[in-house]
Amino acid sequence: MYKNSSGWAAVGVLAFAVAVGTLQMTVVVPLLPLLQRQLGAPLTSVSWTLTAGLLSGAVAIPLLSSLGDMYGRRRVSLAALALLVAGSALSALSTALAPIIVGRVLQGAAAPLLPLAMGLARQGLPGHRLPTAIGVLSATIGVGSGGGMILAGLLDGDYRAVFWTLTGLGALSFALVAAVVREPRPSRAAGRPDLAGAALVSVWLVCLLLAVSKGGAWGWTSPLTLGLLCAAAAVAAVWVLTARRTAAPLIEIPMLLHRGTAGATVASFLLGFALFAAITTLSAVAQGTLGASVLQVGLYLLPTTVLMLAVSVLAGPLMRRFTASALVACGSVLVTAAALWLVLSRAGSDLYGAAAVLGLGIGLGYAALGTMAVEHVEPAKTAAAGGVNALVRVVGSS
Repeated sequence: MYKNSSGWAAVGVLAFAVAVGTLQMTVVVPLLPLLQRQLGAPLTSVSWTLTAGLLSGAVAIPLLSSLGDMYGRRRVSLAALALLVAGSALSALSTALAPIIVGRVLQGAAAPLLPLAMGLARQGLPGHRLPTAIGVLSATIGVGSGGGMILAGLLDGDYRAVFWTLTGLGALSFALVAAVVREPRPSRAAGRPDLAGAALVSVWLVCLLLAVSKGGAWGWTSPLTLGLLCAAAAVAAVWVLTARRTAAPLIEIPMLLHRGTAGATVASFLLGFALFAAITTLSAVAQGTLGASVLQVGLYLLPTTVLMLAVSVLAGPLMRRFTASALVACGSVLVTAAALWLVLSRAGSDLYGAAAVLGLGIGLGYAALGTMAVEHVEPAKTAAAGGVNALVRVVGSS
């Protein structure tokens, strides 16, 4: 168990690492039109610089969360940060699309930092402080999401400068986690990593996301699109059957269907979809309709970032007064209001207003989802439960 000061220092360091790991998910959103021009590639291909990182994260979340339960969450967190640094440096050095996408795949390994951090917090903090810590860790997802857009704007859309900055931030996070975070009473789950499960999840997600991203160009009823969708369904069915027969599956199917976590699973998927739908729509409207620069897009999203951070600070007191499910429901209503505001928007001021409401809603939802996902599972399964919740969030985002 951490002492109070060292415990909150560790939570602060882990929150910074989670924010850096989330930066890589959104930092390329405003860069897509610039990458299309600079690399001379069609937008449907360039969009895979975003999708590749999300897809890699979707696979890495359950795999690295399980490895954290087996071999130590601090050790696996450091490995994820090392892959983030390597992928960022590769993308920064690249002048063609293919190596940038490879770099983005490596960067996606940072996606499991949130469930790993929640597991470390649950091991090291007393129970009455855990809701605040998990709320702060969860809300930094939104801070990182908005911060990625702002970072791209501050660096004037220079993708090399963006990736070099991510390299530096990843290296700093690695050093801080190595120096400050400890793993008291490390628990070790039995079993071996489910590599076959990871391969099956990778295949059906690639088929699904390839069909979604290319369906508009190929035609939604074309043989290729329909073939990929059918392949995704077939491989997903095989994965479910094998997961039920594996002693230590990549994702525990009963945990997906557990009455105590099913609500958090569905809400995480929908809020992940809503957040990325909102920020990509806002970016497209600002750049395409209002002629905004990359920096101005980041400024439009500044209210989202600021309000998510503010809500994360209040997460502990709020969760002592209200249930996690009530806060998620309230956040979902606010996100819906922000989406409707974007539908009716006609001016730049509308974008600021919608971004502010979005920040409040996602802040409340994300801060409470972490607690909602793990409050009904045993401590040894915390990272796995958080991993399932983070997985469906990233799939929704993809």
